[in-house]
Amino acid sequence: MQKQTGLIVVTGIGGFLGRHIAAQLLRAGYEVRGTLRSLKRASVVEVAIRSAEGAAAGKLSFVETDLLSDKGWDTAFSGAAGVIHTASPFPSSLPKDENELIRPACEGTLRVLRAAKNIGIRRVVLTSSVAAIAYGSGRAPFTESDWTDVEGPLATPYYKSKTLAERAAWDFARENDLELVVINPGMILGPILGKDSGTSVGIVKNLLKGRYPVMPDFRISVADVRDVAEAHVLALAVPEAAGERFIAGGEVLSMKDIAGVLRRDFPAYARRLPKFVLPTWLAGFAVRFDPGLKLIIRELGRDARVSNKKARRVLGWKPRPEAEAIRASAESLIAAGLV
Repeated sequence: MQKQTGLIVVTGIGGFLGRHIAAQLLRAGYEVRGTLRSLKRASVVEVAIRSAEGAAAGKLSFVETDLLSDKGWDTAFSGAAGVIHTASPFPSSLPKDENELIRPACEGTLRVLRAAKNIGIRRVVLTSSVAAIAYGSGRAPFTESDWTDVEGPLATPYYKSKTLAERAAWDFARENDLELVVINPGMILGPILGKDSGTSVGIVKNLLKGRYPVMPDFRISVADVRDVAEAHVLALAVPEAAGERFIAGGEVLSMKDIAGVLRRDFPAYARRLPKFVLPTWLAGFAVRFDPGLKLIIRELGRDARVSNKKARRVLGWKPRPEAEAIRASAESLIAAGLV
């Protein structure tokens, strides 16, 4: 990647993806300013980001902001050449009130776009999800032309939040002549920076810790966090990316597939890994014991294939093999003493 200049703001810089985006921006030569809900976390987040290869140098600063407040956003965006908006809630279980997810996702996205427009920032890259694509009337392999139906039977609160926030962002961009680029990742695995595993890598952690006696027949497109971060950085610089959405996801893997990679490459943990797939007809009963299953129960056994051809063609995106993302997750979890 060619050396770049200018200040880029990364919202949600303390998250799994945000840390990697910041590291890649620093490596590319950008100055980075991150937003955090509390600056008390700033030193921990900076140490984690700086631990990534090539991220030790370069200017990195932080500003305190909240998606549900106007305070701090003008300061955060002052002097910025671009914004990457990754901040959004990602639950580990189903909330009692879906607005706990939908409100901050939608209001926060619009607050970020308004602030960027007011400051005069031309391009904003938004992190959405395949959750905003793959749960409507389309059929696999899903593409960027597909949208999740928020009134449909598969629309969980999380899927609704991602879909409604992205829809709102596109409406705002069209009405305000803002260059918007949207990245729609699959399930993000790969190496953690620091000791925060997040929700997605948490699946690998729970497998290695032996917390799943059986596995649901859940299948989803997988991508390495380093590749998803690269897609965001490319989206800043590629002129043809303006006004487009891009799927950043690879092959669809089941939990059985993920466990298979872990069993093969980490034999010391093999005895902890589940061997049996939970029959879908039993999943409704299992929800009583694992509330997290409510997030996925309606899509067990579903064909979730996606196409990343557009990202490869327009952005020049070249993702790693999915097994590499799984291995990197496990290696970093073990190195951090989390399993």
